[in-house]
Amino acid sequence: MLEIQNTISKPASDAAESSIPWDDHLLKNPHAVEDKRKRVQKMFAAIAPSYDLNNRLHSLWMDQKWRRKAVKLANLQATDRVVDVACGTGDLIEAFRRCGDVTGNLESWPTQYIGIDFTLEMLPIAQKKSSRLDLVSTIQFINGDAQLLPIDGQSVDIVSIAFGIRNVQDPAKALSEFHRVLRPGGRLIILEFSLPTNRILRGLYNFYFHKVLPRTATWISGDKTGAYKYLPQSVNTFIGREQMMAMMRSAGFAQVEQFAMTFGICVCYRGVVSG
Repeated sequence: MLEIQNTISKPASDAAESSIPWDDHLLKNPHAVEDKRKRVQKMFAAIAPSYDLNNRLHSLWMDQKWRRKAVKLANLQATDRVVDVACGTGDLIEAFRRCGDVTGNLESWPTQYIGIDFTLEMLPIAQKKSSRLDLVSTIQFINGDAQLLPIDGQSVDIVSIAFGIRNVQDPAKALSEFHRVLRPGGRLIILEFSLPTNRILRGLYNFYFHKVLPRTATWISGDKTGAYKYLPQSVNTFIGREQMMAMMRSAGFAQVEQFAMTFGICVCYRGVVSG
């Protein structure tokens, strides 16, 4: 079993950061931008201090409800080992840990709950939150890339990623990596934004998402990278629900399902590794 350090390591990449913020040209298809990986890392580093506040305000506190639903859909068992990829400030991995406590798993072994994020600046915030909640003994945070996880093959029961798969340079490669580390019977849980299927709701949502949120979130964060211009465009130009499910199947997952929440604004995908 791979030994995972109870420390935050150096960044996964020391490459020079892109200095030009997301602009209209780059945002035509942000997923095709050659240096997307570096841009995303720089972007999240810049907004890390205000990340939780913006998440709560601009989702009207629904983001926490979505995470709790994701944990429920993962069918967490008392002995499960959980890895949350793109863990950010640790909200989803903490939700798994709380559910573990409810199931009686108070004496869990040190690496049962692992949060991995590509952006180093997110992890001290996650660690601090876990320390306040007295979860630090059972949640560990490490700096790592979704496309090359520092986890042994077939050593994990649940892999989750919340609002992060669209930010990965190569989502298909990440899905294959998630499949590699999961044991037979393991579950993949993906939370991601989507668009309401109702035309009227979709219009209202797009007005808020494109006109209101970028202004207010940028004002709160003081961001200069264009992070909150990237957010709506990265959702609107990302693959659709059926494409995501097909990509999961291509990576080897079975029993692939989708669960729409809040009029389709958020979708939880679930796939299982065949035993």
